[in-house]
Amino acid sequence: MTVVCNTSPITNLAAIAQLDLLRQVYGEIVIPVAVYDELTALTNPVPGTLEVQKLSWIQVQRVVDQAQVVEFRRKVDRGEAEALALALEVSAERVLIDDAAGRAISH
Repeated sequence: MTVVCNTSPITNLAAIAQLDLLRQVYGEIVIPVAVYDELTALTNPVPGTLEVQKLSWIQVQRVVDQAQVVEFRRKVDRGEAEALALALEVSAERVLIDDAAGRAISH
């Protein structure tokens, strides 16, 4: 099963020391570069910053269809836009996203 994940599920689960639930449920998750950047390009690490850099079951993948990202950016931020575009590209069975506008797009 291919699962694409946005930033918030990672940070929220990491904050309560439950990030491994994603691995237990899905085995592996894929995050777009924008999500990786949101978590790692910070002066001060947040929950999930170190984990996305070292856990082998979190894969980072670049979105090819940047036109789709631009289209989604009209309604959501870069992380959500790339997560949704990547989910389409890889035919993901699940998209883990907490943003209401992003969830609306995914339906």
